Amino acid sequence: MKNLYNICVIDDDKIYQFTISKTIKVYDLANEILIFSDGEEALDFFIKNIDNTKDLPDIILLDINMPIMDGFQFMEEYIKLKPRVGKKILIYMVSSSVDPSDIRRAEMISEISDYIIKPIEPGELVEIVESFRRNIS
Repeated sequence: MKNLYNICVIDDDKIYQFTISKTIKVYDLANEILIFSDGEEALDFFIKNIDNTKDLPDIILLDINMPIMDGFQFMEEYIKLKPRVGKKILIYMVSSSVDPSDIRRAEMISEISDYIIKPIEPGELVEIVESFRRNIS
């Protein structure tokens, strides 16, 4: 599946970062993979690159529970930046949390495309990229 998409993983779990990156590469799902260990790190990247849309991700896989800035805090700040982002970005909350309150809270944020419970399967990643492709066509 050849494309020019950038996928961003915001997650503090180093093993998850490694396995999801490997899966993305094996299935050739991204041109570039951006990895951040917390929301603040990712937000800083967004702010520095806000005017350079080709470097911004097309798809974000966002964890909830992270140090410094968790996934929900990241979303609060991203929503403030969104009017300045010059491209469509699909955001998926990918978490090991099965807590109904986390799922409901994610569903209440219109910028979040879906809530996926870890581990994310390769077929789900392929479908996410296909969904993105359909949404921009």
